[in-house]
Amino acid sequence: MVEELVAAGVALASVGTVYLMAAARVVKQYERGVVLRLGRLASEVREPGFTMIVPVIDRMRKVNMQIVTMPVPAQEGITRDNVTVRVDAVVYFKVVDAADAVIRVEDYRFAVSQMAQTSLRSIIGKSELDDLLSNREKLNQGLELMMDSPAIGWGVTVDRVEIKDVSLPETMKRSMARQAEATRDRRARVINADAELQASKKLAEAAAAMSDQPAALQLRLLQTVVAVAAEKNSTLVLPFPVELLRFLERSGLQAQAQTEAAEAERVSAERPPAAAPPRTSPPAVEHDAESDLPPALADLPPVEDLP
Repeated sequence: MVEELVAAGVALASVGTVYLMAAARVVKQYERGVVLRLGRLASEVREPGFTMIVPVIDRMRKVNMQIVTMPVPAQEGITRDNVTVRVDAVVYFKVVDAADAVIRVEDYRFAVSQMAQTSLRSIIGKSELDDLLSNREKLNQGLELMMDSPAIGWGVTVDRVEIKDVSLPETMKRSMARQAEATRDRRARVINADAELQASKKLAEAAAAMSDQPAALQLRLLQTVVAVAAEKNSTLVLPFPVELLRFLERSGLQAQAQTEAAEAERVSAERPPAAAPPRTSPPAVEHDAESDLPPALADLPPVEDLP
């Protein structure tokens, strides 16, 4: 009798142990347990810790509540200014309602991935290339709003979306490189021109100040000599007065003028005198013989009529 009781006790303990092992569940701190009892959702979601379910009748599915980092594959699209680009991104999301994530969507990870790809293609078509390269914060906010609206119904919230890389065609890269180089060249030229303008103004002010004091020019010359000699000791500097240069210049101009005058006199002396033009006699005036006769003789008859 005792042996039968012991055997029954052992069998009951074994059954209890098996039942306990089948019914016992441990939910981790970052998880929530969704229990489906005979296919229907239980009234409450199991919190972290030790919990029990009814074997065979209950099915518990654990849902991770941590923030999930999901890379979005590179999507190729055409921007609003007709440039073909490839853009990839990364999505940070988490489950806020474990029951909705299990009941309302078959696979919330796959759903979020597909929604991220379609949203990324849509944002590429609505944006220009300059916005994709320089105004990514605004595009990230637009992507987050586009993805967060449908994801709320799945028990998922999108924490943030970041555009990682924008791949451009090689021709566009070369064009942008030439544009950037031209822009830097223009800035350099403007800066150099501005520096030259400021330097010319300062030099004009310095020249005006030195013109009042002739000794200042000599002091400036000596400072220049000292600066040149300090750089290389083997350099030999011979100051040359400016007044001497001006004197030599004036002497050269005077000598050139005298030479030109002497050359002109020599040429005029060697040239032969010009021949006097021949005198022309006044044209003979034809006079009528009858017109030169006195009036008395003019009235006489011709010779043939005389007897």
